[in-house]
Amino acid sequence: MAKQMPKGTNQSELPAVEPAHAGPRRRLLVVDDREATCQHLKQVLQSEQLDVDYHIDGHQALQAMQKTAYSILLTDLKMPRMSGMDLIREVQKLAIPVTIIVIAGHGSIDEAVQAIRLGAYDFLTKPVEAVHLRLVIERALRDRALQDELAQLRINLQNQYSFQNILSKNHRMHAIFELISNVAHTNSTVLIEGETGTGKEQVARAVHATASERSGPFVAINCAALPETLLESELFGHEKGAFTSAVGQRKGRFEMAEGGTIFLDEIGDMPASMQAKLLRVLQERSFERIGGTETIHVDVRVITASNRSLPQMVKDGKFREDLYYRLNVIKIDLPPLRERREDIPLLATHFVAKYSPASTSPKKIAPDAMQVLLAYSWPGNVRELENAIERACVTSREQTIQIENLPPDLVHPPRAKSPFAIDLQRPLTEHLHEAVAQIEKEFISRALEKTRGHIGQCARICGLSRRSITAKMNAYELDKDAFKTSELGATEPEA
Repeated sequence: MAKQMPKGTNQSELPAVEPAHAGPRRRLLVVDDREATCQHLKQVLQSEQLDVDYHIDGHQALQAMQKTAYSILLTDLKMPRMSGMDLIREVQKLAIPVTIIVIAGHGSIDEAVQAIRLGAYDFLTKPVEAVHLRLVIERALRDRALQDELAQLRINLQNQYSFQNILSKNHRMHAIFELISNVAHTNSTVLIEGETGTGKEQVARAVHATASERSGPFVAINCAALPETLLESELFGHEKGAFTSAVGQRKGRFEMAEGGTIFLDEIGDMPASMQAKLLRVLQERSFERIGGTETIHVDVRVITASNRSLPQMVKDGKFREDLYYRLNVIKIDLPPLRERREDIPLLATHFVAKYSPASTSPKKIAPDAMQVLLAYSWPGNVRELENAIERACVTSREQTIQIENLPPDLVHPPRAKSPFAIDLQRPLTEHLHEAVAQIEKEFISRALEKTRGHIGQCARICGLSRRSITAKMNAYELDKDAFKTSELGATEPEA
């Protein structure tokens, strides 16, 4: 196979290869059986941000990659002793974290396609243009940085980003972790509010697990899943003969949770008559089984959750005000996933490891597939993300999850009819106020993200004064420090 390289190229005219994010120098390894080719590629690609090494033998290159961390492997296919294809197979077998780019002659196109299927990032045909090669290298370095971050996330899953099986690097979630640690050792009632799929039960379990002195069980019940008559029996139990199907005595969930925690999910759907009975239990810590006369005293922590606003339900007359104040001793507001997008790579990596076959190493997520995950609005929150990753792991036959493995609704989301929920029971002025606040908060958040928390630059983007931006950040509980870290972890101080 002819070994052709670019001719007549002036080295000084070529732009240097610059990684997308400044940081430590990256390393690239060239593998070609012609040393002149290797030397030429090193001359073309070497820069202030990129060190280039080369080997003319595949075995030597493989040994070098096991000793030195390389970001990019640039390899020929037709080589003696160990071919480029065999080198790629060995790299994948050893799970070496390197991005592979193939340079192939015209007669090796079929092999290059096969190399892509084995996990190569891209391939170029000879003779390769130096400018084009550098652009491909720059793009590969950006994607490599994302892959390196995902690898680091796997390491961090069980330390600073994990709290009682809840994963997050979001500052609001970390504040919730601290709140859980503070209230876990009390007997205070906890109310958790958040959209469907945000992990309300996970938080309730975290409160229970952190309270090490409570030896009783964690007992959960969904108030929306049972009719009123059955719900009362489930909560408080019944005596034999209390109703037609009561063939024996049955303990309720409150008794089962003695010494532990009872979690009442979707408390907003509890019927009004049951709300009154629950209020009595919270006040007196006692109740009677259905059909019974014996007063049963219990020592349980009560945690409730709702995906609807209980204050609004109280205002609308759909929830007892006195019960709300009994439940709202410790309030936890869970942010939706779209407001903590920095958690998406962390959670996706965790779910990939969870649903990858046990006999193989965890699959990887292709950079363009990760971009789809980051761009999606996630109306179903963490639960929807987990389902999407489980589907991708099942449908992906390779070790890398591609865009086509993701659910179609993620790749081509349907256009929403209206960005805001319309409730004709509420006046238009309330809707307008909420819509303006939502747009304003999202705009300022994106401006802060773009400027990495720089208030002055954010104010210029928004067309407002620094004082106005600061006031609105306080109103929307936006912390500028949370935006000083970019997606890939680089920090930039505010001027």
